[in-house]
Amino acid sequence: METDDFSNENLEPSASTAAISRINLLTMFRLGLFQMGLGIMSLLTLGVLNRVMIDELKVPALVTAGAIAMHQFVAPARVWFGQMSDSKPFLGHHRTGYVWVGAALFAIASFLAVQVMWQLGSNLQTQGWTAQTYGWVGLLGLVFAIYGLALSSSSTPFAALLVDVSDESNRSKLVGIVWSMLMVGIVIGAIIISVVLKPLALDAPIAAVQASINRVFMIIPAAVFGLALLATVGVEKKYSCYASRSSLSDREDSITFGRALKILTANRQTGLFFTFLLVMTISLFMQEPVLEPYGAQVFQMQISETTRLNAFWGMGTLLGISSTGFLVVPRLGKQKTTRWGCFLVALSFLLIISSGFSQNAKLLQGALFLFGLASGITTTGAISLMLDLTAAETAGTFIGAWGLSQAMARALATVTGGAVLDIGKKLFSNLVFAYGLVFALQAVGMVLAVWFLGRVNVQEFRSNNKQAIAAVLEGDLD
Repeated sequence: METDDFSNENLEPSASTAAISRINLLTMFRLGLFQMGLGIMSLLTLGVLNRVMIDELKVPALVTAGAIAMHQFVAPARVWFGQMSDSKPFLGHHRTGYVWVGAALFAIASFLAVQVMWQLGSNLQTQGWTAQTYGWVGLLGLVFAIYGLALSSSSTPFAALLVDVSDESNRSKLVGIVWSMLMVGIVIGAIIISVVLKPLALDAPIAAVQASINRVFMIIPAAVFGLALLATVGVEKKYSCYASRSSLSDREDSITFGRALKILTANRQTGLFFTFLLVMTISLFMQEPVLEPYGAQVFQMQISETTRLNAFWGMGTLLGISSTGFLVVPRLGKQKTTRWGCFLVALSFLLIISSGFSQNAKLLQGALFLFGLASGITTTGAISLMLDLTAAETAGTFIGAWGLSQAMARALATVTGGAVLDIGKKLFSNLVFAYGLVFALQAVGMVLAVWFLGRVNVQEFRSNNKQAIAAVLEGDLD
């Protein structure tokens, strides 16, 4: 067992242990229903709406991507929502009230986005690019920004709830189950998308498509809201250790947003882990915009074949996430698990490059399965470690910061992956070298992430953070 597994000296054993011992597998799977709902929503908004806007409504891809990306540009609000859940109980709960209201709002916002999308498409087809058309584009971006804010206000307190109801002995299992359910939601979302898009492939009239998609965006978001309720009702009241862990439970007004930010920036370990998350996430996701073109241009695969490539890494990821929390982390510890996951990711990228030189599609598929497995191991280890690197008093604030790091990294990864590929095509006439430049850079990035991870020390974080909280509350921290 590694040094990152140690007892919680800042907890009151009698209170916390009694609560934590009641968390069982059924409760963990219940909590996973919320993540499953988020997986479904991500496929609905990013899959269905993206496809319909570009292919059916003929909205330029740049405009479509820009409008949808607005939900990521509001990611800094995660820190504020997290801090709010730390300091101001809502509907009688520190976390659950925010989860419920946020889930209701993003369900409503997703339906509104669809209605604005139809107006934009209709206006574009009848009038072209007029001031009114640009107005609909702006409104669509605003609705997606609201969707992103609602998502942040729900998902950040939910992740903080996972901190509240767990400790190091069961946290990796909880993470494995909850994030596996996210992948299950993505699979369910993919099935829904295939059903919804079936008439589109048959050139169905736009009116029929509109009716079908409107119906889906009324039923599915409502069902996702129901999953959010089912996942969380009663959990915080019965299992949360926030009161016993936090020295501020009786003085909730003491942690203002400004003070929370001071606590967040007072610890060297926070910056190290933030940087590790940033580098790791960029290195994991740079392949997203280039993987399918790689299969098409280097392996001459058909569209259906390149689409199936996602299934290989998806299956590997599900296996990696679902098994790591139960089998790997308890034996290796969180940091060592994350480190080995990063090295395996780097190895998988080298195999992906090798498959291009050999033109071996089976090797590519196997390398993508290994990439998914390694990604699942890395993700589970990093999330478990992330929840350890979270102060009880300001759990929501820290979760918000980690979420901000990942959101920034995903956006940077998409842009960087495309840019590096363009540079590679200018530098090399051989397409394998051009694509290989992206994958090689990802491998180097994973090794760099391991270097930052090696400097993360959970014990130092806990010790320094207690001092920082005390100093902030005493008004001594400049």
